[in-house]
Amino acid sequence: MNALAPESLSDKEKNELMQQIKQEVAVASAQEMLSKMSEKCFKKCVVKPGTSLDSSEQKCVAMCMDRYMDAFNLVSKTYSARIQREHDRM
Repeated sequence: MNALAPESLSDKEKNELMQQIKQEVAVASAQEMLSKMSEKCFKKCVVKPGTSLDSSEQKCVAMCMDRYMDAFNLVSKTYSARIQREHDRM
């Protein structure tokens, strides 16, 4: 029998495995957010790439990142609340 089969794990081991998976998903989600945010904000704000950003580009990037993170957080909270509601119904 496979040592990682769910039925062979104790409740404590299952909880630890779930925590580890949740942490890995959170890290992957944060990495994805940073990658997409960088790509989208750069495309939006840096029209003529050079050796540095001028003040308007810096301001645009900062505001873009703030809006992107606000939107990401709102979606994450809404998704978490939905998952919790569905879990509570079971």
